[in-house]
Amino acid sequence: MPSTPVLRLLDLSKTFGEVVAVDRVSLDVAAGEFFALLGPSGSGKTTCLRMIAGFEQPSGGRIELSGRDVTGQPPFAREVNTVFQDYALFPHMSVADNVGYGLRVRRVGRAARKLAVAEALRTVRLEGFEDRRPAQLSGGQRQRVALARALVNRPRVLLLDEPLGALDRKLREQMQVELKVLQRELGITFVFVTHDQDEALSMSDRIAVFSAGRVEQVGSPTEVYDRPATPFVADFIGTSNIVDAVVAGRLFGIDAACSLRPERIRLHATDAPVPGASGSAAGTVVDVVHAGPVLRWVVALEAGPTWMVTAPADASSGSGPGRRGDAVLLSWDPASVYPLDRASDTGAETDREEC
Repeated sequence: MPSTPVLRLLDLSKTFGEVVAVDRVSLDVAAGEFFALLGPSGSGKTTCLRMIAGFEQPSGGRIELSGRDVTGQPPFAREVNTVFQDYALFPHMSVADNVGYGLRVRRVGRAARKLAVAEALRTVRLEGFEDRRPAQLSGGQRQRVALARALVNRPRVLLLDEPLGALDRKLREQMQVELKVLQRELGITFVFVTHDQDEALSMSDRIAVFSAGRVEQVGSPTEVYDRPATPFVADFIGTSNIVDAVVAGRLFGIDAACSLRPERIRLHATDAPVPGASGSAAGTVVDVVHAGPVLRWVVALEAGPTWMVTAPADASSGSGPGRRGDAVLLSWDPASVYPLDRASDTGAETDREEC
């Protein structure tokens, strides 16, 4: 018999006047899972998180924590804590006082509070910073203080609202690794809101992709990347070459809109042999983009669409084809072509009913 999810959303909805921010979202999150709510701005993911935290009341539906209905309960009565994008630290308090604030509100004794704060700071590797003020810390250190403050109460679920958004790219990537390691060490369920596809793919056990207040797909990073349920997911997660059913019929022999990832395509000279089992199409290179370790070609196909093709830069250098204006031949494994119309007709609705 499957265990009760630590977090369950059942037909959760939120409207602001005539605007539907969240539209009948149903999700199950398992204990110890790193679960991402991913979507563009205005897709409903942050409103969903705020309802889980108790900062917004749903217009409809139910929220359960470990099988207990908490829909109408205030934030302090729920076994959740939230880390905000701006960290929301008290500037006049020391690090130790910021971390221990929630314990003080709960009237935890001074000695027990001191021990709990010290343990939380050890967890986020900030021993020795107890007496500093937030203004004396770097962005990454302030983010860790916010984490320690949320973790000190040992919540059943930790909610993170784009907590890395204020960090520069290098520090952001470092903190992604540290957050995932910390989550595994603690075993606490993380529900993580982000609009960054790479962040969600690299950190999460599962992802719920939001669009216009609804969940388009729920799955592992591999599932949502390799088997997108809808054209929106295929276009939003990473980069994809999406063609309509007419072009797909000519290129793939499939009577449905299809997605083909640019890294799954190989670029050849027009007279190069192509494996017999591969699909192929002729085109002309209209642009070449050097993006650090990756080289990107923009290729206008004779069949009509313009595609993106990518490959590691070190594997793509030399005197071969690929300069602007070159006639080229593209090839791909037919197994890399993913039909979208079939998925959007059935898969997206199935995800909403089963997740």
